[in-house]
Amino acid sequence: MKKKHVLSILFITCILYLHAQTSGTKDNWLGEIKGGVRIQKAQKLYWENGFAFDFSSPRIAGSRIHFGVSYVTTRLGSAMGSNAIKQDNYLLSGGYHFRHQKQFQPFARLNLGYFHADYEDEIFDVLPNKAFLYSIDAGLEYKLTIPLTVSVSTGYNFNSGTGTSGPGTLYPVYYQMSIFYTLLKKK
Repeated sequence: MKKKHVLSILFITCILYLHAQTSGTKDNWLGEIKGGVRIQKAQKLYWENGFAFDFSSPRIAGSRIHFGVSYVTTRLGSAMGSNAIKQDNYLLSGGYHFRHQKQFQPFARLNLGYFHADYEDEIFDVLPNKAFLYSIDAGLEYKLTIPLTVSVSTGYNFNSGTGTSGPGTLYPVYYQMSIFYTLLKKK
């Protein structure tokens, strides 16, 4: 099974578990699920685009803690129609939102995941192309009056590569923007 399917199944399982915990109560569902697109840029390297999902609940630290899953790839960015290296990032995240009841919400987030670069030619098989991802990012989220949320942040990968000790295309600094649509919300 592909890693992106595993992350999706893990995220859905967590949501179903939280839903099961609230079944039988007056409010059958208590939380917010947002889904959308993520645009990411490694400093001085590739554009990576993909999707992201975010979950929060008033029952978990009063909606201050957010859990997420995302997938970004150069296949939907710099590698489209070019010879850029095809690379995939699969991430699980947990973040804390400050001023969670306001439209502007500063946040800090911890991300864990998996990175894979496809060098395509057998001659490059000796180079490292996989890595465990461990990164942090911080930024600002803006909730519009319509069910859209825009999030921007700057992040740092703690295990960036040099080409010999890790994938050479895994750069330490990245920037991201996510645009979410509220899929489910109940208070």
